[in-house]
Amino acid sequence: MIRWALVSIAAVTISGSASAQTAMQRGDYLVNSILTCGNCHTPRGPGGVFDMSKQLSGGPQTWDTPTYRVKGANVTPDPDTGIGKWSDAEIKRSLQEGVRPNGTPVAPIMPYGFYKIMTPADLDAIVAYLKSVPAVKNEVQMPTYKAAMHVDVPPGAERPMNPADMNDPVKRGFYLVTIGHCLGCHTPEVNHRRDWNSLGKGGEEFKGPWGVAVARNITSHREKGIGAWTDAEIKAAITQGKRKDGSPLKPPMGYGLYAKMTDQDLNAVVAYLRTVPAKE
Repeated sequence: MIRWALVSIAAVTISGSASAQTAMQRGDYLVNSILTCGNCHTPRGPGGVFDMSKQLSGGPQTWDTPTYRVKGANVTPDPDTGIGKWSDAEIKRSLQEGVRPNGTPVAPIMPYGFYKIMTPADLDAIVAYLKSVPAVKNEVQMPTYKAAMHVDVPPGAERPMNPADMNDPVKRGFYLVTIGHCLGCHTPEVNHRRDWNSLGKGGEEFKGPWGVAVARNITSHREKGIGAWTDAEIKAAITQGKRKDGSPLKPPMGYGLYAKMTDQDLNAVVAYLRTVPAKE
């Protein structure tokens, strides 16, 4: 009881909420907003809408790359096809080190390199929430590994964030943008590795039912990036999928999930993005 009370208090400190917030509530918020876990782990029904009756039981998409072929796993508490038999420590290890309980790797499409920055309280919260969702029996195809895999870790995100830093809007924004793996999509690759010298420059292509979406430049560049956008315009892009001129952005960015973020967290994300060096 004492341990979980401490986790809850830490979760409140990190979230900045004035009201009491349990670890499970914090985990719900993280999983279903900034982490966008459903994008990869929840099946979709007609029109691409999440099938919440099978929440987190395995996504519809298969990633076939030169190094691996993998599908979004079942991360419900089902003991046979999900993570129901995994210990808390094993779930955390998979999240931050990309290793399953049996020692096999997790494909880096799951951005565990970005989760190294997670605070212990947020890890506890995510585990608490994952154990609370309904167990769904759904056997997902096992991954196939073809070659050695590289794991990207953003500069400055190699270790857990100090919870006290969450009071600084820019540092809080960096934390949120990192665990949201935003710069994993918005930073180009060179030889299958993120080019951190081009942080936020965009250019990565994402193919799907929407056609081809190109990750835009989210640096502070005033012409090529979002440097000339207002805070409200940046937030509309994040939560509504609208460009500065009001035209729609394409998926797979999880606008509907980001819309659940608090104003405090959205303000922090904008504050951090303002600091990303301008790139053409």
